[in-house]
Amino acid sequence: MAENMEVRQRTGVTEEKAEQQTAGSEVESEDDRPPEANVETLAKTLPQGTDHTPAPLQSSLSGLSPRWRNWVIRGIFTWVMIGGFCLIIWGGPLALMVTTLIVQVWCFKEIIHIGYSVYRIHNLPWFRSLSWWFLITSNYFFYGESLVDYFGVIFAKTEFLRSLITYHRFISFSMYIIGFVWFVLSLKKQYYMKQFSLFGFTHVALLIVVTQSYLIINNIFQGLIWFIVPVSMIVINDVMAYMFGFFFGKTPLIQLSPKKTWEGFIGGGISTVLLGMALSYFLCQFNYFVCAVEFNESEDHLNYDCDPTPTFKPQEYALPETLANFMSLLGLKKTISMYPFVFHSVALSLFSSVIGPFGGFFASGFKRAFKIKDFGDVIPGHGGMMDRFDCQFLMATFVNVYIKSFIAEMSPLRLLQKVYVLSPAQQLQLYMMLQDSLIARGILQP
Repeated sequence: MAENMEVRQRTGVTEEKAEQQTAGSEVESEDDRPPEANVETLAKTLPQGTDHTPAPLQSSLSGLSPRWRNWVIRGIFTWVMIGGFCLIIWGGPLALMVTTLIVQVWCFKEIIHIGYSVYRIHNLPWFRSLSWWFLITSNYFFYGESLVDYFGVIFAKTEFLRSLITYHRFISFSMYIIGFVWFVLSLKKQYYMKQFSLFGFTHVALLIVVTQSYLIINNIFQGLIWFIVPVSMIVINDVMAYMFGFFFGKTPLIQLSPKKTWEGFIGGGISTVLLGMALSYFLCQFNYFVCAVEFNESEDHLNYDCDPTPTFKPQEYALPETLANFMSLLGLKKTISMYPFVFHSVALSLFSSVIGPFGGFFASGFKRAFKIKDFGDVIPGHGGMMDRFDCQFLMATFVNVYIKSFIAEMSPLRLLQKVYVLSPAQQLQLYMMLQDSLIARGILQP
């Protein structure tokens, strides 16, 4: 009797284990079982950062302490990047646009590489191919809209390009649907949660990278100054905050970035405001920097010359009464001549020095989540491309919003670009309607 009971208990235990093993093999999601690879394992497959330095430079600085060696390497490549930036500006708006696209693709590559490491660990299908497909789709959608606004006359000359304009949104939607269906067909049993997480990961990367780079190019079309000044302010703030923090920093600023200090934050902010105003005053004196970039049909090239808007023309401003009285005692004017854009630059510099760093803090939190030091090591002493441009993307959104809210005016030449896309019959109809309106308002004689 006792032996039978023991046999039944053993049999029951064996059957229970068999049921558990069977159930374990039929789970719908990997979250129903212990994870195969944790963040620690994932981190070992990811790039760790800024240690990639040319051997000659590394050997020549071998006598310095690690702290000062990093300072020298970082300083050298900071000047290299500034020199390259000036060279690209000299190349004009098209060179800046191409550079923006290259930076966008590189940043996306660095972000997606983290997700691709998850893909390799779990052997998930098509993640990398789908990510690049969605990148192409989103770029086609955003930049297609922008190019039509500025270069519509060029596209309207060719029947094939005209069809791309006419059906642009439908083509964009169709491309996205292809990617969407492709993703659904790639779903793999036991990894549904992981795949949907990576799907969201890709879209967040697109939101951060593609949308912001699109806004950067839109800012360039408003005038090079709207690109050069904000980008320079981020660079100035980053460099000066590093310098003040390196020599005077003692008080930690935020846990996400232990090396950031209040001394660096405040010193960088003050430097950004002052140097940003000086740079803005200098650039406002040249039409090349302040004129909106527009395509001139008669000359068949981009136009960089114009009659500057009031924002970029010197205006007389009355000084406060106390200061004005003091100036009169010295025999000086009670007013000051200043470009209005210089005052706008104060708003830009405040955002770049107060809010801009939070783009870097956001990136720091992201890297800490995956236990990596940097997104890559393409720039010695600085890390990856995304490490240098995390704050720039956040700045681009603010500049675009600021222009649309306080600066933007409808340009006749830009409006004409849209008219060129219309058929000849529609253009003639628009001409007759505009003529009738001008006559009715007494602007034209019948």
